[in-house]
Amino acid sequence: MIELSGQIMSRGIVIATVENGAITDSNTTLLPLYLKRTGDVEGWLVNRAIDSHRTNSRLLKKALRLTSASDAEIVLKVNAVTITDTHWFREENSSLTYEDVRFKRNMFDKLALSGDPDSFNQPWSPTPELTNIGSFEKCWRLENGKWRMIKKGNKLELFSELFICKLGQKLGFPMSDYAIEDGNICSKDFTNGAAVNYEAAAGIVGDNEDYILNFNTFWSISPKLAEQYLQIIYLDTICFNMDRHTQNYGVLRDVSTGEIISMAPNFDNNIALFARGIPKNLNRQNDKLIELFCELLERDSRALEMVRDFPNPSREMIEQCAAQTGIEIDSGTVCGFVLNGAEQMQERIRELDLRMDVGMQLEP
Repeated sequence: MIELSGQIMSRGIVIATVENGAITDSNTTLLPLYLKRTGDVEGWLVNRAIDSHRTNSRLLKKALRLTSASDAEIVLKVNAVTITDTHWFREENSSLTYEDVRFKRNMFDKLALSGDPDSFNQPWSPTPELTNIGSFEKCWRLENGKWRMIKKGNKLELFSELFICKLGQKLGFPMSDYAIEDGNICSKDFTNGAAVNYEAAAGIVGDNEDYILNFNTFWSISPKLAEQYLQIIYLDTICFNMDRHTQNYGVLRDVSTGEIISMAPNFDNNIALFARGIPKNLNRQNDKLIELFCELLERDSRALEMVRDFPNPSREMIEQCAAQTGIEIDSGTVCGFVLNGAEQMQERIRELDLRMDVGMQLEP
């Protein structure tokens, strides 16, 4: 445990007092969900740190003379501020305000995104890149007063992110909005400058990705939340997103009350579809993601009832989404792959419905 004393803040409000790395007093209504669940201040800080495995993160830390700093120390260099929530850390006896520490510019966006050599020699400046998590090279960029995330990727990764965004929108699911610019994938800050707080699902369920546990946990908060979670993993299933983990889905909370408003819009789909190569199993027989999703439906009739009302993607819809990406790809193969997944799902749902009907008829 780090020997750290001060206050965990939300904008200008003290929400927890920390003494020698431990929380001694807190406003549990506004406390970050991770801290509410664990009380682990150092873990909370570490979870906000840039991924040290990214090549450009190493360049960034070298430019800022942080190569020997721990993840917690790196985060504290910017008072644990992030773009997507209002939480931060004020050290003991500090008179800093939120206006002092919130990010108003980013001088290291080009270094973080592409290793730009001209950015390397700049003097120290607080940068949101130190709290920009994730394994892909990326950056936050401020344009016309709004923050946008820009992320690198190859052709298939860019296609996957943009295609799934458009397909989810056509299906009526809440999606983070993506576009391709200058060969990168770009998205708006869906918190609109921390007008709401985004908190990853890890704050609620730890690193447990189990569909049944997650669905039940979100249902206990709100059935609407459980339905929105189901929409995320439904789209993951038909589009073969193997990389859904508890840091790339989460909830939006009211800044003033701490109330969970909704799931965050669906984001981070760049390792889906054919981003890691065209699978041999194009017909989706014995597909693991379909098995996992249908196991949830089989175990929980509430989930099955919700999924019955989800719209099914059509061939025309999939072809339109593929064309709208502007990326040349074998859209016929993509279309067949996604349709096969959706049809496998519908077949399993019909089997479950039939099984339930038979079970009801056999009841005395």
